[in-house]
Amino acid sequence: MFKLSPSDGSEAYIALGANLGDREATLMQAISLLHDHQEITVLRCSKLYETDPVGPVDQPNFVNMALALRTTLAPEALLQVMLQIEHVLGRERTIRWGPRTVDLDLLWIKGKQMDTDHLTLPHPRMMERAFVLVPMNDIVNEEDPELKEQIESALNVLDGKDGVRFWKTCSWPSASAHSAN
Repeated sequence: MFKLSPSDGSEAYIALGANLGDREATLMQAISLLHDHQEITVLRCSKLYETDPVGPVDQPNFVNMALALRTTLAPEALLQVMLQIEHVLGRERTIRWGPRTVDLDLLWIKGKQMDTDHLTLPHPRMMERAFVLVPMNDIVNEEDPELKEQIESALNVLDGKDGVRFWKTCSWPSASAHSAN
């Protein structure tokens, strides 16, 4: 079976969140399912953060994190893989901004900008959300100084960072093996 090398494809960032069930276990399953895809390699994993929910629905706190990955998939195809993983892990879309077993959001793909009915890149609200930017700041490396600067600048002026609390280090078994890539 073909598996990407760290230099193949495009680098992408995704946000992960969960607030129902065993939040950490679900996020680790999502990472494994992503990494097991033959056209996706997980490169880096952020810390896990417990975050206050955003939206009109009373619901439990989330655990949020971000991943850097390398993929040869087109953005729309990557989004479809992510939606399928959400489905496999029990995601039901019944209440907008409501509780969920897992949420995977495609945030950014190096060199890609698009605005379709199904996907906007970069994610249109990522620079407004502390629960996205704090974990993303953990994994954006110095190889992309423009994105790193944008994230740090947004974090400097963003309200709500107190609702994002370090929870634990990522326990994905391969995280340390891929963090150096």
